[in-house]
Amino acid sequence: MTRASGRTAAWAELLRISALATVPGDALAGAAAAGLRPNRSTLLAIGSSLCLYEAGMALNDWADRAEDAVDRPHRPLPSGRITPRAALGAAALLTAAGLTLAARAGRPSLATATALTATVWSYDLHLKHTPAAPATMATARALNLLLGTVATSTSPSAPGPRRARPRAAAWQAAAAVGAHTYAVTSVSRHETQGGSTRTPLLALATTLALAAALTARRPSTGAARLAPAVGTLVTAALATSYARTPATPLLHAALNPSPPLTQRSVGAGIRALIPLQATLAARAGAPGTALLVLGLAPLARALARKVSPT
Repeated sequence: MTRASGRTAAWAELLRISALATVPGDALAGAAAAGLRPNRSTLLAIGSSLCLYEAGMALNDWADRAEDAVDRPHRPLPSGRITPRAALGAAALLTAAGLTLAARAGRPSLATATALTATVWSYDLHLKHTPAAPATMATARALNLLLGTVATSTSPSAPGPRRARPRAAAWQAAAAVGAHTYAVTSVSRHETQGGSTRTPLLALATTLALAAALTARRPSTGAARLAPAVGTLVTAALATSYARTPATPLLHAALNPSPPLTQRSVGAGIRALIPLQATLAARAGAPGTALLVLGLAPLARALARKVSPT
């Protein structure tokens, strides 16, 4: 491996590029929950989300560099492949880029992105090591989806009156993504030491409950775009895919709560966001958006084989 390729690999590991495929689906599901098709502002929201997500990854490793030196010395910072100064600088630049893109989508989008930024930085710098960690991460992911809703709804190209406040369907979608993220984050708190049987089981129960709830009924928003019977079948199929993605790894982690199996279950939980986002889009009556989001799943799997998402 050349020096340049080694440095690229180190940055890919630091930024966890394998998890990037789970980010665009938040904004796309948020747009679907608003009853709208993706537009230019949706793309700006996706760009903002990607930058802020990567900023959080870089800041996370900068804040945890002393802890990782003990538990995960192979990580880019403790191994010396990337300097702490470079990681912090990348976090700052990516944050600025994310806020700039959100600002181009309008003031409501910038306000939402600012709240998301504050949540991410608070999590990485302090709240990650407190009991509030799962709730904070869940809030960040929910805000990520709402960023897509707000940006799409307030775009000049959006039909009808602009809506700075998300509809009820968007809040429900954000709550679903937040609940899933809460469960995955709770499991991730044990990924370096292992030892928890109860937490993976609770995460599995949360996944199954969410899948059942999303299949049970659909909101009226956007329902005219998809025949009810077909929509129900598509939503059910996607919800089943969502439930199956983390189910087996979570069960294995519960039966044998070792660090490797716990980390594997966390990775599966992260990838499960994609079929969850697709389910939310289909449930909102946007099958095209659902298929677009689901198309990111193979990319996420391929990248996960090269770079761990955790």
